Amino acid sequence: MSKSVLVINCGSSSIKFALLLEEQNFRIHGLAENLGTENARIKGVTVGNEPVDIHIPFADHKKALEVGLERLANYKPDAIGHRVVHGGSLTKAELITNEIIEKIREATPLAPLHNPAHLIGIEATKRLFPDLPQVAVFDTAFHQTMPAHAYRYALPKFLYTEYGVRRYGFHGTSHAYVSDRGSELAGSFKQGGWLTAHLGNGSSTCAVWNGQSVDTSMGLTPLEGVVMGTRSGDVDPSLHSFLAANLGWDIYKIDKMLNKESGLLGLSDNLSNDMRTLIEASEQGNEDATLAIEVFCYRLAKSLAALSCGLPRIDGLFFTGGIGENSAYIREKTMAYLPHFGFNLDKDANSSLKRGTEGRIDNGTGPQIWVVPTDEEGRIAKETHSVVENEVEQATAKKSEPEAALA
Repeated sequence: MSKSVLVINCGSSSIKFALLLEEQNFRIHGLAENLGTENARIKGVTVGNEPVDIHIPFADHKKALEVGLERLANYKPDAIGHRVVHGGSLTKAELITNEIIEKIREATPLAPLHNPAHLIGIEATKRLFPDLPQVAVFDTAFHQTMPAHAYRYALPKFLYTEYGVRRYGFHGTSHAYVSDRGSELAGSFKQGGWLTAHLGNGSSTCAVWNGQSVDTSMGLTPLEGVVMGTRSGDVDPSLHSFLAANLGWDIYKIDKMLNKESGLLGLSDNLSNDMRTLIEASEQGNEDATLAIEVFCYRLAKSLAALSCGLPRIDGLFFTGGIGENSAYIREKTMAYLPHFGFNLDKDANSSLKRGTEGRIDNGTGPQIWVVPTDEEGRIAKETHSVVENEVEQATAKKSEPEAALA
C-alpha cells in the first residue's frame, strides 16, 4: 500500500519533485532550476510550509537530484512515480524494469531533450531508493486510444512501420486528469464528448469521448499543433526547404527557431513568451503583442473546432494550464471564435472566477464551459499507486497458488 508517493519530473534544464503524503492531503514540493549554470538552485516548500532555497552552483541533474532527494529521504516515500514525456507505443503506466528503461531509451529520438533527462532521474532515484517500487507515467499513454485515422500521417507507410513516424500527442497526464475531473463536476463522469485545452508555455488540445482520447493537437513531437510560448505550432512543412534555399539555414538552426524563438515570443518581436506581459503590452498599444494574442486565440479555437470532428457530440470544454486557469481574457477571446458550436460564455462568471480555482463559466445553455486546474502530480501519484497495488496483488496471487495446490 503506497501511502506516500514521490513524483519526479526531470526536464531538459530543470527538475520538479513533489512528495504526496497520506492520500495527497499534504505535499512537499521543490524545483531545481538553471541546472548547469552558476545560478543553479533548489527552491521549494517543506513541512509546515517552510520555504527552502539551496544554492548549488553548476549542479547537473544528478547532483540536483541527490541534494533534493537526500532531504526528502527522511520522509520515506512508499513509491516513486516518474513523469516520462515519450513512451513510444507503451499504452499505460509501467513498473520500471530494465525492459521499460530500454523502451524509454528507444523512444529518445522522438523526445531528445526530455527522455535522456528522465533516464537520469530514474537512475538517481534507483540509487538513492533501491528498495522502492518505481513507476513510469507517460505523457503519450493517454493518447494511445486514438484511432489510426487520427494518428497516422499521410506519408509513405514504411516511415510508420519501420521508424514509428506517427502522431503520439503529449500532456496526456493533464488531459486525462482534467477530462476525468471536469466530467465528474459536470455530473457525467467519463461519459460524453469533451474538449480540453491545456494552455501554458506548452499548449495542446484534446478530444475525449467516454474518458478516452480520440484526437489531440500535438503529434510526433510537442511542436505540432497550436501556438505556444516559444513554439510555432503548425507551419507549412515546406518552410524548412524555403529557409534552407533562401537563407542558407541548416536543419538545426530551423529546429531551434521553431522550438525556441517562435510562438508568442516570435509574433511579439521578441517582447515575451509570457501571456501576462503581452496582455499588459497590448493594453498599452503594442501592436505586435495584440497580434500575438489574436493569433494564439484564433489558432486555439481553430484547433478545438477541428478536434470536434472526433466527437459524436460536444458536451463541453475544459480550460486548464497556467493560461487556461488564470486568464479570463484569453478564455473570452477564444470563445468568441466558437459561437456556431452553441457555446454561451457567461462573461461575469468568467471574469469573477478566482484565479486558479475550478468553476463553471457558461450561462447554462448549450455545451458546458469549465475551468479545471490541472493536477499532473496528483494524477502521476494516483497511477503510480495503482500500478504498485496491482503488482502487490499479482505477487500475492502467485504466492498463494502453490499453497492452494498443496491444500
